[in-house]
Amino acid sequence: MTFIETLLLALALCVDTLVVSTTTAFHEKMRWHRGLLLAAILAFPQFAFPLLGAFIGDMARSFIEAVDHWVAFGLLAFIGGKMIVDGIKKEEEKKEFSSSRYLLLNYSMLGIATSIDGLAVGIGLGLDMPMNTVLWVVGVIGVVTFLVALLGVFLGKRNIPVPERTANIIAGIVLIGLGVKILIEHLFFQ
Repeated sequence: MTFIETLLLALALCVDTLVVSTTTAFHEKMRWHRGLLLAAILAFPQFAFPLLGAFIGDMARSFIEAVDHWVAFGLLAFIGGKMIVDGIKKEEEKKEFSSSRYLLLNYSMLGIATSIDGLAVGIGLGLDMPMNTVLWVVGVIGVVTFLVALLGVFLGKRNIPVPERTANIIAGIVLIGLGVKILIEHLFFQ
């Protein structure tokens, strides 16, 4: 996986993080030290879930080696398709991000909620590439998520909206494209 492909994957996975960090920063009128905490908490599961998924995919590789490219494609296409559908939906979800004395718990729940898709993507990565490459990819995902969360805090503090629907559609297309690339490489070049 090239650096550009890794960067696109990371950006596609952290669209929800951008929306959550922007909304949270706006509603809480947060200071920068809290914004750094939010970014770190949002980035950790976005790093850990794909890594966990990659270990699962790596262990399952020997059992499904003949069709691993189809599984990786299917996972990426499913997640990408879901993101596109979410972006096209007419109704707007009202997202509640309240400040409370359980700040770390609230931020952790937001981090987990925005990172669940990363588990499935990680399984696809574990099926498709060696673990040393996966470690590099998930490291980039974690760093990019941290930086995107900081961007969200910056935008939220300035009340600049994020076009969530458009971002979800673009992210979905990127994930489907990466899945198609994996499938084509395995079907025609191996």
